[in-house]
Amino acid sequence: MDKPALIIGGLIFVVMGIVHGVLAVADVFRPTQFAPTDDSVRLALRSTNVRFLRARANMWDAWLGFNLSHSLGMLVFGSAAAWLGLNLELVDAPRAALAIPVLIGFIYFLLSVRFGFYAPTVASAIATAFFWAAWWSH
Repeated sequence: MDKPALIIGGLIFVVMGIVHGVLAVADVFRPTQFAPTDDSVRLALRSTNVRFLRARANMWDAWLGFNLSHSLGMLVFGSAAAWLGLNLELVDAPRAALAIPVLIGFIYFLLSVRFGFYAPTVASAIATAFFWAAWWSH
């Protein structure tokens, strides 16, 4: 049960990362998915720089960059979990190591709950349940 559970949980995060990345890339060219419903807000974000970056990036570009890097993080995390599931015998991972995907998945779940993202909440809960099942059965 541990191998398929890791693979399924990982693939859920891979899919979330791909979908998030495709939507973020689309917003670079035609702001729709992650853009505010009031376009004047997006324009205000474009005209406001980020203090931390010393005026090198405006808030809209920083927002798009965050979404792209967030999708990359989900893609890498999910790929690593799926790879671990495919190669569990070769890696000989201790049971404690399988708690790492559970923890990371749970953090993604908490973030999606906190910030009101319904589909990612459901997907990360399901993926984390699979990671927990992998940890439990290992």
